[in-house]
Order: sequence, then structure tokens, then C-alpha cells
Amino acid sequence: MPAGEAVALLKRAGVAAPGSLLAYGNGRSYGDTCQNPAGSLVDMRGMNRILSFDAASGVLEAEAGVLLSDIIAHAAPHGFFPAVAPGTQFVTLGGAIANDVHGKNHHRRGTFGCHVVSFTLLRSDGRSYKCSASENPRLFAATIGGMGLTGLILSASVRLMPVPSLNVIEQVTRFRDLAEYFDLAEAADGANEYAVAWIDQLAGGSATGRGLLLTGNHAEHGARAAGASGARLGVPFQPPVNVLNRPFLKVFNAAYRWGKGRAADPRRAPYRSFFFPLDGVRNWNRLYGPKGLFQHQSVIPEETARQAIPNLLAAAQDAGQGSFLTVLKRFGAQRSPGLLSFPRPGYTLTLDFPNRGPATLALLDRLDAITVAAGGAVNPYKDARMGAATFEASFPDWRRLEVLRDPAFVSGFWTRTALALGGWGRQQAAE
Repeated sequence: MPAGEAVALLKRAGVAAPGSLLAYGNGRSYGDTCQNPAGSLVDMRGMNRILSFDAASGVLEAEAGVLLSDIIAHAAPHGFFPAVAPGTQFVTLGGAIANDVHGKNHHRRGTFGCHVVSFTLLRSDGRSYKCSASENPRLFAATIGGMGLTGLILSASVRLMPVPSLNVIEQVTRFRDLAEYFDLAEAADGANEYAVAWIDQLAGGSATGRGLLLTGNHAEHGARAAGASGARLGVPFQPPVNVLNRPFLKVFNAAYRWGKGRAADPRRAPYRSFFFPLDGVRNWNRLYGPKGLFQHQSVIPEETARQAIPNLLAAAQDAGQGSFLTVLKRFGAQRSPGLLSFPRPGYTLTLDFPNRGPATLALLDRLDAITVAAGGAVNPYKDARMGAATFEASFPDWRRLEVLRDPAFVSGFWTRTALALGGWGRQQAAE
């Protein structure tokens, strides 16, 4: 459904049927938080205007369908960059808010929602609500990280951060195992704007847990123009099978570790290769074959991370499942204003697996169990199969969002998890 048609429908109070709508950004989520099998998706990409930008304060206002790449291109010449950049620049502003995305600098800047000044939310009662920390604060908190369930975000104002240039001075540090990484991580966060680790998930024996710690800071002198944002490479067709098999991954990991880790000195990196490496390969997901992939992202508290993170990696090894991209980073203590924000203090591990049917699903259930037992959480907007019990253990306050959910909005994820738990909050709110 086009955004304009949905806006007209919602402005006629009470016309939109329960569960009939869900906003859809640019389709970069890995799961079904942006799918509504029983209703209609509202395509927000047509609402993509930048409405204003204050080059003194860095506050930008735009419609919800504008892409992060467009925001970067608009603000960079003025010396500003998003305070939080997720793994793709092709996410919409509304999607970044709805998922309360995080980046490589959570330890300093928190989540995307920490930098949202205000937004306009259209609900099925026909009213538009201006939401901020002081105006309609409950809707403000429920919408940030609310996965599109509180209504249609029409526009938003966000505060960007000043940077000397788009380029990043990147330092790569090898670590021999996870124990060494944990010893390095806190100091790396303290000294750098950005920090993230790549793990060679297939390495075994004495090399188990080895990897590279990548840290970065914006270069004092460098590019201040974004340039063209198209992918240089692409996967032109869908292979009939998954080509990211174990032999390929072992060769790739060895080559990546050697190529990336051979430079002992810091180097100047283009911002796209540092923040958005997968954006450089168009349709990269086709490499997983016709069955696609599952991503599992967990966050583990600091006090249990040194035991649980190795257990997660060992579970994948024991299952004979190789992760193409295995990323580990440390979340800071900065709280999000959102009710259901995924990041919290601790370490977050991301694993990508080709879909091999029941064997992969069984592994993902095992990873869920390890995460929950360690007091952690599984990321909803990277998920396509989490059970209701795992969701409730990860987000025990989910009913606070259910109370504020617009009845016209629902997703496949929310139906599979929260509504399967009874939708108690919605029922209570009606009483």
C-alpha cells in the first residue's frame, strides 16, 4: 500500500481494521518484524524528503522514508554524520527509529533513539501526535524500538554529531583467543569512537576464538562529500545452492585475517568500507542460496560473557554450522529512551548461518537457550523464528508496548511472540 493511501485511511478514524497495517521501510531487516502476513505493508519509501537542516546544531528533520545514505550525503559537507550508524546505509529513518538500531560506537553514543529529538506519529484514531521526551512521552518511548507497532511515523528530527571528515583512521589488532579480546575490549572502547571485533568462527584447537579487533576514529583531514552510493560489485543471479559452504568459509576467513590483519599501523579508510562493507556487494544475500539465511544476534551481560560467548561459538562448531560473518562488540551503559531497546550493558555476538532446515533451526534454539540462561537477550529485528518464551525472557516488559500498540498495526513477529503469550497488556488497557 502506498504511504499516501495509508495516511488518508488512518486520518479517517476507526476505518483501519485491527492488525491490517504495518510500515515498511527499505526491507533490510533479517526477520519478520517488518512483515505482516495477514494485512498490508505501507511502503514508506515515497516519503523521502529532507525537510530542514540546522548546520549549527546538526538537527535534521526528514520524512520517515528518507535513507540514511541521503542523510549522510546532505549533512557531510557541513561536517556532520549520524551519531549512530548501523551496518547498512540503506535503512530508512523510520526503520532506524522503529528498530532503535545500534552501531560500532554504542559504548559512547548509545542507540539511534538516544539522538531522536522528536517525531510525528499518525495513529488509527485519526490523530497525529508530536512525540518527544516531554510531549507524549509514553508514545515516544514505545515507538523507539517499538518495531512499527505504535502507528505510522511521518517525519522525525534527529541530532547528528559533528565530525572533522567522513574518513576513519582504522587500527587493526590481532587477538589469539577470546580471553585476550575481553582483556582488550574495555580499553579499546575508552580510547576510540568505534570498536568491533571479527571472529574466525571456524578456527579450532589452540586458535579457537582468534580474530581481529577493529577500532576507528574520524580522520582530522579527509573527505566531506559522500559521492555516489551505488554498489561496485553484485551477485547477478541466485545460485541453485548455498556457495558459502565450510571449505569456502575456511579459505575466506584465512584470507580476511591475513589481508586485514597484516597492517600494523593505522590506515585511513573510506567511511563506506568501515561502516557498511556489505553495501558494496549488491544482492550479497543471494550467495546463501535459495533457502536464504538466518542471523542470530544475542547480548550477554558482562558478568556471564566470558563463559557464554565461548559456549555460543562452541555450539555452532559442534553443530557443524559455519557463520559467514561473526561479529563481537561491547555495549556501553548508556540507556535508550525506548521501551524495548535490544542493546544493554554487555557483549553482543552476531552469527550468520545458511538455512539448512531443521538442523539450523535446532542450532538457533540452542543458541537461544544459552543466551537466556546467561541472562541475555535475542535481537527481535534480526530474528525470523524466535519462540514466545525466548522473547518474554529477553524482553520481560513487552506488555508495556502492547498497552500502547495501535490496534491497526501488527507484524508477523508480534503475532508469533507477544500475541501468542496472550496480548495481556492490550486486553488490560481496554478494561
